Amino acid sequence: MTRALAAVLMLLPALALAGEPEPEGYRMDHYRGPVPDTLAGAFVVDAEAAHELWQARNVAFIDVLPQAPKPANLPEGTIWRDKPRDSIPGALWLPNVGYGALADVTERYFRDGLAAASGGDNAQPLLFFCLAECWMSWNAAKRALGYGYETVYWFPDGTDGWVFQDYPTERVTPWVPPQGD
Repeated sequence: MTRALAAVLMLLPALALAGEPEPEGYRMDHYRGPVPDTLAGAFVVDAEAAHELWQARNVAFIDVLPQAPKPANLPEGTIWRDKPRDSIPGALWLPNVGYGALADVTERYFRDGLAAASGGDNAQPLLFFCLAECWMSWNAAKRALGYGYETVYWFPDGTDGWVFQDYPTERVTPWVPPQGD
């Protein structure tokens, strides 16, 4: 066996453990599943690093977990309750902004939410998360990079990884833009 072949065979187990490759654009479907280990232009962090950033209080945390819409065909008188979201304390919840394609109104909501979280400063560090194995946070972080945000963190384990470490959570509600905007 040649040395080159031996070297390739030794790398196979590591390659098998590698995450999904980064797509060229955004992930467009099947948002729950293995995610890449990387996001070009962003810093990928684990729960411990995310917690350190959270404790430092100089990074805006952006939760992008989707929120199910109220079904249009509910029978008259049915009470609808949104599923509660427990998130990282202080996080801004911008639901539904992690899809691969965004409607204009959703993109405007995302841009406005990022501006609120960053104080309009593209140099303000942002950290994006959702749940473990959720492409929504990957898409949202990639989109923020495309908007010109300079320091973007991606926390692929999301609240699942956060809770696993027994870090605190708090109930959040979706961000609502100020009236008149």
